[in-house]
Amino acid sequence: MTATRTPLIGRLVVNAVLGLMALYTLIPLWWLIVSATKGEGYLYQGSPLWFSHFDLGANVSRVFSFQGGVFSSWLANSALYSLVGATVSTLLSVMAGFALAKYRFRGREAIFNVVLASVLIPAPMFALPLFLMLAKLELTNTYWAVLLPSFVSPFGVYLSRIYASASVPDELLEAARMDGAGEQRTFFRIALPVMAPALVTIFLFQFVSVWNNYLLPSLMLNDASKLPVTVGLVQWRSSFANGVPPMLPITGAFLSLVPLLVAFVALQRFWRSGLTAGAVK
Repeated sequence: MTATRTPLIGRLVVNAVLGLMALYTLIPLWWLIVSATKGEGYLYQGSPLWFSHFDLGANVSRVFSFQGGVFSSWLANSALYSLVGATVSTLLSVMAGFALAKYRFRGREAIFNVVLASVLIPAPMFALPLFLMLAKLELTNTYWAVLLPSFVSPFGVYLSRIYASASVPDELLEAARMDGAGEQRTFFRIALPVMAPALVTIFLFQFVSVWNNYLLPSLMLNDASKLPVTVGLVQWRSSFANGVPPMLPITGAFLSLVPLLVAFVALQRFWRSGLTAGAVK
């Protein structure tokens, strides 16, 4: 009887903790959605977690027309940084991970250990060194100042190696080489399609990371026309005293979530299969 109750209590505790974590994550998101639909001047009236004075259309119109439509430029910049950065980063990560998994060379494990260690270092610690390096190269306040750092993803390299080791058979590569395929063709025509779920997973993680990045663009960029949406919304938030209505950054934050939600829904199937890669063989 005791043995039966112990697993039951354990499951209840785990479910309770998971429920609290879900509430901690979802309540701010729900508040943002509800607040973005409220009319100007009604943000702090009524229930903060339920709809009232619905005026989402007018809020969206004001966001895109305020300050000459600069919000559209911020969205376009975020899309540029995220799409280009995630695409290049995914390709480089998969190439590096495949090489670390399938080629034998001196120092391979040392290189992988350095990559693994860099995953554990918080990204903000790289911000100041990157700023100093790019300032020396006179690349600050340019698109490259945000794009170049986004091309590197240690986690993507790590995931690519794990996935390639588990999912790309050595026999398949040897058969391709025996048929006369070179290393480049073997990788792009044989290995890359097999690693497609890993590509989508890495792309999605890097896309979200670059889209949500605030510290690096805020250090690198001064030109308002080059800012991503994260930095632009913070500038609006800090300008309440200068005539920026409070509803603008709230509605802008809500709109900035839409591309992320679309990406998750569109790539969810590949993302799940990529995360479970290597769990069984």
